[in-house]
Amino acid sequence: MLEKFNQLSFIIGAFFMLVAIVLLGGYLISDDMKQNINLYTGIGLLIFGLFMIKIKASE
Repeated sequence: MLEKFNQLSFIIGAFFMLVAIVLLGGYLISDDMKQNINLYTGIGLLIFGLFMIKIKASE
């Protein structure tokens, strides 16, 4: 597990997934954040984060 935290792509992927969860959660919970840009950006960042984590896991 400690090896994963030393790999930069895992850290980047985890960060983007965290930001995506905040955006998507805010979109679902808050009326102030219920804008399409938050939904689309959250989905895009979630896909990118999963891709970054998957890159290092396959090597």
